[in-house]
Parts: sequence; structure tokens; C-alpha cells
Amino acid sequence: MVRENEIRDAEVAVAAPAATDAGLVFIGRIRTPWTSRLTCPRQGRHDGPLCRIELFAPWGQALDGIERFERLEVLYWLHRSRRDLVRQSPANNGEVHGTFALRSPVRPNPIGTSIVTLTGRENATLLVRGLDCLDDTPLLDIKPDRTLFTPIAPPQPGDFQTGE
Repeated sequence: MVRENEIRDAEVAVAAPAATDAGLVFIGRIRTPWTSRLTCPRQGRHDGPLCRIELFAPWGQALDGIERFERLEVLYWLHRSRRDLVRQSPANNGEVHGTFALRSPVRPNPIGTSIVTLTGRENATLLVRGLDCLDDTPLLDIKPDRTLFTPIAPPQPGDFQTGE
């Protein structure tokens, strides 16, 4: 069950270091039907509700050509997430895992990602399905889904290979 800011048995929170500016700029806002983590889905669905990604000026012109892609990767800032848990029990079943072994929104740098289906564009606004974030979530970036691309160059001698 999704929860709001409690610590469960065997979870571990730490005092986070002071924030330093990474130079991130919010380029827009995401509009969804969800206003609480208690009702927000854990994973976006491509048959889910229509959501809006609204870009701030001057970023709208960066959307030119986006209609060529059916799927987009959307990166956003999970602005209402805690940032202090290093061990979590998301299912509250006694199993505890390290934060980096989970897709939980509770992270030191709460960056969320979704692969969405682009259904339309209205000037500087994209209409998409597949999001799993709260209404008014700050937008960090949009990219075409990387699975739509083939590698630029074939493997070269000395490249890292699995199993080495």
C-alpha cells in the first residue's frame, strides 16, 4: 500500500546532506488526474487516462518534430517524495530492500521516468498516456524512447562486454 511519510519496521532513514544545486531547470508541468500518492498508480499504463505535459516558454519550440515518435521518455521531479530512506519495505510485508534496488519514488534525488504514448500535440502541450505521477509535477526533460533507436556504431575491440 502506498503511504505518506511513515517509517515501517526495519526501514532506515538517514540525515541527508545539504542540497547543492545541480543546475536543473523545470521546463514545464505535468497535468494528471491524481492529487495524492494514495490514489496515484504505481506504474503508468498506455491505456490509462489522457494527461498533459505543458512546457513553459521558451521550451515549446524544442518540441518541433516530436510527432515523429509514438513513444517518449519523460523525466520529472517527484517533488512530494521523501528523500531520506536508504532501506525500504514498500509492500509492508517485512521484506526490506535498498532504495537503489527499488523503483520507489522515495529516493535521494527523486527523479521519475515514464515511457508514454504520444496521442497529440497542442502547441507547447503534449497529450500522452502512461504517466504515473501527481498533478502539477515539475517536468525535467522529454526524449524519444531510446528503444526506437539502433546503436550508432557497432561494438569495438575493448568495449565492455557482459560476462567479462
